[in-house]
This record gives sequence, C-alpha cells and structure tokens, in this order.
Amino acid sequence: MGVYPQVTLAQARKARDTAKAELEAGHDPLAWRQDRHLAQRIALDNDFAAVAMAWWEHWRGPRSARHADYVKRRLEADVLPEIGNLPIGEITAPKLLALARRIESRGALDIAKSSLQTCGQILRYAVAHGVIERNPAADVRPSDALRPRKKSNHPRVDIKELPTLLRRIEVYDGSVYTRLALKLMALTFVRTGELIGARWEESDLEAAEWRIPAARMKMGTPHIVPLAAQVVELLRNLQEVRGAAGLLFPRERDHDKPMSNNTILFALYRMGYRGRMTGHGFRGVASTALHELGYRHDIIELQLAHEERDEVSAAYNRATYLKQRREMMQAWADHLDLLRKAAAASTRGSA
Repeated sequence: MGVYPQVTLAQARKARDTAKAELEAGHDPLAWRQDRHLAQRIALDNDFAAVAMAWWEHWRGPRSARHADYVKRRLEADVLPEIGNLPIGEITAPKLLALARRIESRGALDIAKSSLQTCGQILRYAVAHGVIERNPAADVRPSDALRPRKKSNHPRVDIKELPTLLRRIEVYDGSVYTRLALKLMALTFVRTGELIGARWEESDLEAAEWRIPAARMKMGTPHIVPLAAQVVELLRNLQEVRGAAGLLFPRERDHDKPMSNNTILFALYRMGYRGRMTGHGFRGVASTALHELGYRHDIIELQLAHEERDEVSAAYNRATYLKQRREMMQAWADHLDLLRKAAAASTRGSA
C-alpha cells in the first residue's frame, strides 16, 4: 500500500478496503493500481497539445484529408497557442471559455464555437483513454458564453455549399453578362447596388484597383476594391464585348441605366437557390470563409466596407491595409478557383 510515514495508517486501510472491493469484483488490485498510477502520470506528463494530436490521429481516420487538415490547422492557429502547453489535467471550463471569448473578440464567432466543440471532443477522448476522469467542457455550451449570431435579412448558403454554387454559376445557361456579374459578386463581395452601378472609369486594370466613389457607397465614403488577377482577366474579357465606357452592366434596352437588382436574384432562383441565397449573401459567405481561413477581422471588415463601430475602426480610411487587403483578395480568388475545380471534378466523378 506504500511506505510509512509517506502513507499513513488511515490511507493504508482505505487502500486495503479498495483492494478488497476490487478482488470481490473479480479485478486484480495490483493491475488496477498500476493503471490508476499510469493514468495519473499521463495526466501530469502530457500537455493538452500532446493529447490533442493523439485525438486528431484517432479522429481523422474516416474523414477526408482536406477536412482533417483544416481541423488541425485551426487547432494549431487558435487553440494550442493558448492552452497547448497546459497539463491536460489542468484544463478547466473557465479556461476553455476564456479561449473561446478571445477567438470571438476578433470577430470569428464560428471559429470560437467550433474550437470549443473540438476541445470538448479532445477532452472526451482523454476521459475514454483514462487520462482524466471527467470532461470539463461538458459543463458549458457555446451559447452559454458566446454572443448569439445576429440574424441576417439576407439568406445565404452555408459555406459547405459554396463549391456547388460556384460550379452552377460557371455553367449558368442564362445571359453571359449575368453570369459574369455573379462571378464578380463572388470574387469581390461588394453590395449588389455597388456592382450593378459600376462604371468603367472607376476601374484601373493596370493598377488592379476598383475605386468606388463615396456617392455610390452605403457608408458615404470612397472604397477601394483590390482586383485579383482573375478579376482583371474577367473585366478585360467583358471590355472586349461591351467596350470600355459607361456602365459595366447596363440594361439591354437602355444602356444608360444599370441592370436590375432582380437580375442577379432571379438568376440565383433559376439555379435552385430561391429563399436560400441573394446577391448580398456573397458578403456573408466571404466573411465567414475568410475568418476561417485565418484573416484578421479588421481587414475583412474594412474590405466589406462595414459601418465603423468604434474609435479604432473609425480612424480607418479607404487605403488602410491596402497591401494586406490586396493579398487577401488574391488569396480569396485562388481559393474560389480551387473550390470550383473540386466541385467540377466531383461532378465528373459521379457522372
């Protein structure tokens, strides 16, 4: 039972009674004690990161490589820098909540929620393998600590549906100009009114910039949209068939007026997204995806041209973080290319 005086008589008697109970239950008390000491040692010697990686190796088995790698990247970017070096036995519900709130503070609500859920899975794995006795994440739910998502009046597809949507836009059999407008909506995620009112004199294809004047912006301030290489190519193709003067997307019968807001909406209806997606919905999808890809909240908000919410963001001007925004917009266009190609390959594979 141990060596006196490190183990007191009372402790020895308690251990003896436990051993007797194990014998009566048909268990070897020596093996039980060794297992218990092993679990205690694992809990002390292994930090959260070690257990998290053991969980990931176990969990990723039936998952796609892409999804598994994404979960690992999110762990390495958002969770392990905060609690990875803590012994697994020292993880508590308050520490998990503090982690989720720090992620939420940068505007990544979806990532905060999923990180808390992933931590719960890791700790549940630790319980199942005898590393810890209970899962502290079971004491809380994301809704107990995180702000509820603000309801949107603009329906939008789940981010998982984005590849299929991109593929349907690519093969849309309606007007070629409507198809190009939809592509630009996805690539630039500007507001519908900002897109359909776009004029050629606002764009500098050599500089790869679209400068929307204040008069056309919801917030009443000028806005710069850095143009990815894919967008520049798309606009050059549009110039060849439409010319480089006036509106990019005029009405068919009156070239002095822009295409109707309903043109894009009805095209989405034809593709099967009635009540599920609008032109404005591309903004929400892009915001969620870019947060999940690890881009900073303030840079995403600035590119979305959202209303300033505090003194810090009010100090931004139209050229703030332009280099970072340019890199983000090119990465976004590249990301959409990969999603669209993956959807096309999946379609061919199932045909």
